[in-house]
Amino acid sequence: MATIASALSRPTSLNGVWSWITTVDHKRIGILYGVTAFIFFLIGGLEAMLMRLQLARPEQSLVGPDEFNQLFTMHGTTMIFLAIMPLSAAFFNYLVPLMIGARDVAFPRLNAFSYWVFLAGGIMLNLSWLGGAPNSGWFGYAPLTSSAFSVGNGVDWWVLSLQVLGIASLASAFNFIVTILNMRAPGMSLFRMPVFIWMTLITAFLLIFAFPVITVALVELMFDRNFGTNFFVASAGGDPILWQHLFWIFGHPEVYILILPAMGIVSEILPTFSRKPLFGYPFIVFSGIVIGFMGWAVWSHHMFTVGLGPIANAAFTITTMAIAVPTGVKIFNWIGTMWGGSIQLKTPMLFAIGFLFLFIIGGLSGVMHSISPSDAQQQDTYFVVAHLHYVLFGGSIMGILGGIYYWFPKFSGRLMSEGLGKAHFWATFIGMNAAFFPMHFLGMDGMPRRIFTYESGMGWDLWNFVSSVGAIFLGISMLLFVYNAVRSWRKGELAGDDPWDARTLEWSMPSPPPIHNFDEIPIVRGRDAWWHQKRRRAVTAPVAGGSGESDGAHESIHLPSPSYMPLLAAIGISLAAYGVVLSYYLTAFGMFMTVASLYGWYMEPITASSEDEKH
Repeated sequence: MATIASALSRPTSLNGVWSWITTVDHKRIGILYGVTAFIFFLIGGLEAMLMRLQLARPEQSLVGPDEFNQLFTMHGTTMIFLAIMPLSAAFFNYLVPLMIGARDVAFPRLNAFSYWVFLAGGIMLNLSWLGGAPNSGWFGYAPLTSSAFSVGNGVDWWVLSLQVLGIASLASAFNFIVTILNMRAPGMSLFRMPVFIWMTLITAFLLIFAFPVITVALVELMFDRNFGTNFFVASAGGDPILWQHLFWIFGHPEVYILILPAMGIVSEILPTFSRKPLFGYPFIVFSGIVIGFMGWAVWSHHMFTVGLGPIANAAFTITTMAIAVPTGVKIFNWIGTMWGGSIQLKTPMLFAIGFLFLFIIGGLSGVMHSISPSDAQQQDTYFVVAHLHYVLFGGSIMGILGGIYYWFPKFSGRLMSEGLGKAHFWATFIGMNAAFFPMHFLGMDGMPRRIFTYESGMGWDLWNFVSSVGAIFLGISMLLFVYNAVRSWRKGELAGDDPWDARTLEWSMPSPPPIHNFDEIPIVRGRDAWWHQKRRRAVTAPVAGGSGESDGAHESIHLPSPSYMPLLAAIGISLAAYGVVLSYYLTAFGMFMTVASLYGWYMEPITASSEDEKH
């Protein structure tokens, strides 16, 4: 059996498509994560577009109420779990080893496994459209998710896909924690790490503590729906509010899982284009740590109107207002970084400044929600929708887009068009504000969220129309970005190794980097390690192999061998999940396939053979 496992784990070809299917290279996995997540982002955007077209005018019938609920549920779930989180993971995968001076992540095959499980979970969720997608909201409140109110398998697919996606997130998080804590280059102490690495580390810890909570809730919901238990059934002694507690104990740390990576990205862009070190580095790092801790103490501000009582409401009002303090510290430090700097308004810098402006708006409305009497008036209105999108689109997505423009030369070796990039920024900035700012007015005027139509006499016609036009404009801006990215990848201007005169170690090697990253692991002698090497020449900059000028030193570097096993294990897990709905025989087969794949994984060689290394 060991011989069979070894044979299966040794791909006969490492070229073309198969090289991507079997890859364990962190850089390729980062690209796979990024491209896949952006496709899901476009799908989620299309779902949002259909909802906005339905609401553009009163009493329209473009989609019916059930289809609208399906679109609403799928849009929220897709954007959070299939777009923003994996887009952040794309940066983690590609950049963490490069920025800390390592040749790869700690567990390369586990890294590949996390991507294939993520892809399997995303496909599973979207296949639910074939038989009726989930329609009870991306938050899945009980009792809407019970069999009595959600007939069909839509909620089951939602539950199972989220559990599969949770496996991917946990595998990835453990991998990055071990990588960052154990594989930093000599001299890179914790307080010499780039802020992006700090935010990655905090996000990974949040993931490993938050996902078990939602996993418990999802398992209980699955048992309620399929095995006759009553965790959330009030008539049988269960408690629907228990779901809200479990969901939001996960859900509010999840907000920081979504925004901290963007904060890390912005913390790398602003110093580079301000031509000065990051202002208040220790304060930014410690504020990120404080946010990670305090994120667990604010979940019930989502539940001010469920009847927890004045003591609980007062306690969570205080903690929610307090968590704005470390966020404000970051904002003032980012402004301090730009103050007095020699600012270059390149496209990444525009997106970083746009992030700062829009996130402040989202933060201010968040403070309004933290006050329980105010929140009681705004609860379940479009004011909440406006706040959510200013934080997650104006914050997370703007930061991620800035990161793509910033690191695209490192990914591809080519620069994205500055003209198209700036046009994309302004189209996104204008479209985003046109789409979401009117929602503040709609919410204050009493328009409930999650309604599929409204009467013309309500006074909501104008702002809904403006919001829908803004959403269309936003969609067009994303098509402009796709065109710019594809065009630049194929025939953009050659970037060179360090086109921005940047600060961190990933810019010390060729673009794109060679498979083994560094010929020699660099020695770090200060914060802003690459600036330090360039300016003071304290250490000779490492010359990475693979550029055609290597002295052959890299030939002694051994890399992990390509493997099918992570893909086969991911397929087995997805089949086991499908079987819960379709057939328990399929579940048994999927579990057997997973165990066999893990055995093959264990038996395969640790490093690539000399024949593999030639490829």
